[in-house]
Amino acid sequence: MLHPGAPALEALLRALQRLPGVGVKSASRMAFHLLQHDHAAALQLAQALQLAVAQLRHCALCHTLTELELCPVCTDPARDDALLCVVETPADQLALERTGAYQGRYFVLMGRLSPLDGRGVHDIGLQALLRRVLLPTAAVVPPVQEVIVATGFTAEGEATAHIVAQALQPHGVKVTRLARGVPIGSELEYVDLGTIAHALADRR
Repeated sequence: MLHPGAPALEALLRALQRLPGVGVKSASRMAFHLLQHDHAAALQLAQALQLAVAQLRHCALCHTLTELELCPVCTDPARDDALLCVVETPADQLALERTGAYQGRYFVLMGRLSPLDGRGVHDIGLQALLRRVLLPTAAVVPPVQEVIVATGFTAEGEATAHIVAQALQPHGVKVTRLARGVPIGSELEYVDLGTIAHALADRR
């Protein structure tokens, strides 16, 4: 125990370390800041987490997080029903929404293939995706014409994209992959070689 005589502090530090990218030092810094300098923020954070856990659920159609049975994107009549963008997490969906460049529907896998973490095909919502794409109720969910696979460009993300495309291919659904390329405003000499190679391969 790092802080004998303070089990509440120890529990807080362990809880913070469960967040991605947060180690011992980062957890200590956040915990001590909240406890020493901002009790109001600490209480607000605790209440917000309790409320989120109690009220948020998965959208019945796209699996993102929402307080209703269907999320606002799924109920928006202005969205393009023919396009379905597959992402790994609600955070990825939010990032795409912020661009304002996509007006179709989404499906959130809630993860990606990761054999090292014990996450296989049955853990990423693939069957639910197939049901969403292949078994629509025309009166409620119009048919999807194109699935855009927007998983990450990590080894796990690429494997997930391959599995999704492979599962949909026999059913005649058009499957496209989010393009990779050189970031806007960047100098070629500072861009990694893998990004340049993919930009050349995906040129248009």
